[in-house]
Parts: sequence; C-alpha cells; structure tokens
Amino acid sequence: MRHSQVWRGIDLLAEQNGLSASGLARQAGLDPTSFNPSKRESKDGRPRWPSTESISRALEAVGAGMDDFAALVEGYRGATAPLIGFAQAGADGFFDDSGFPAGGGWDEVRFPGLGDEPVYALEISGDSMEPAYREGDRIIVAPGAQLRKGDRVVAKTVNGEVMAKVLGRQTEKQVELMSLNPDHPTRQFKPVDILWMARILWVSQ
Repeated sequence: MRHSQVWRGIDLLAEQNGLSASGLARQAGLDPTSFNPSKRESKDGRPRWPSTESISRALEAVGAGMDDFAALVEGYRGATAPLIGFAQAGADGFFDDSGFPAGGGWDEVRFPGLGDEPVYALEISGDSMEPAYREGDRIIVAPGAQLRKGDRVVAKTVNGEVMAKVLGRQTEKQVELMSLNPDHPTRQFKPVDILWMARILWVSQ
C-alpha cells in the first residue's frame, strides 16, 4: 500500500459522498485542511500519511467501514446494491417470488465487486446474529446463490418475519435455521412456511 493510494482512497471516499477533501474533514470533526493536498507532503518533500484516527473518523462520518476504504485504496469503487431495512423486508409487496427487491427508488450501498450476480443489501436489526453481525451492519445477499448447510442466510417466512441465520439441516419436511447468538434458540420450519432464503455474501461493519 503506497502513500499515493491512501490519499486517493480519501479523495474517492469524499467524492462518492458528494464532498470535497476539506468537506470530508469538516464532517469528521477534523481541521478542514487535514486532507488537503498541501498536507500530503512536508516542506522538504517527504510524504505525510494520514493518521489512522483521522481515517477512522472520516469513515464513521459517512457511514463507511474499513473494508470500504480498502477497496477505494486499491483503486476501485466497487458495485452498488439496493439497500433495504429489515422492517421493509418484512412488509408485503417489497420482494418478488425469488426474494429480490421489487420496484425502484431504494437507497443504495457501495461494496467491493462480487461479479455479475444480482445482489441487494439488508441493514441488520436486532442481536440474533451477534457477534458476527451487529445492529446497523449491512449485509450483501444473493437470492440466486445455491445454498448449503452452514451458509449464513437471510430468510423470510410466510408470516412476514425476516431473519439472518445459519442454515442447518434442510430436508423435504424441515428447514433448520440456527442463530450465532447462543441466547437465541435454533428454529425449525416446514419448507412451505419459508417464502425465500438468500445467501449472505459480504458484510459492511
């Protein structure tokens, strides 16, 4: 990771959030000149690096994570996906039969590219997936991905309940969905009681 790549990541972070470098610094509660080009080299030409604290505060200010920043540092912006809240996911009319968001007008989230597979993002609520996923984390899910035992999945029941779980045993008569949080019990469903399941591919924390 080179000096120029880190500063490029900061510039791209600002740009994708509609900010200048100084605007990003200001929003992060830093000196407005913290990310200016004049601060990237000392007077004798030696490279100056942004502090980890300033990067962390900038990411927090725009709701991004270190994985998002790493993608920008590497020189790609990643892909975008529709962003759905768990409350929306549980309502009728928001998804088609395959488990993909219907219609348009969704907010979007950017994430490292995962190929051409259709995906969308869900924002976690509740604590049943702790410690792997916490409330406010955004997970990227793929409705068309093949599911195997042990996969982390999002499932929606016919009653409108949406949950992030681990897929356990799956037979013609029963689907087992396990929680990573030991305070939440494993749940069993009849296959007809599950509207759809989608595999979790990636998480932004």
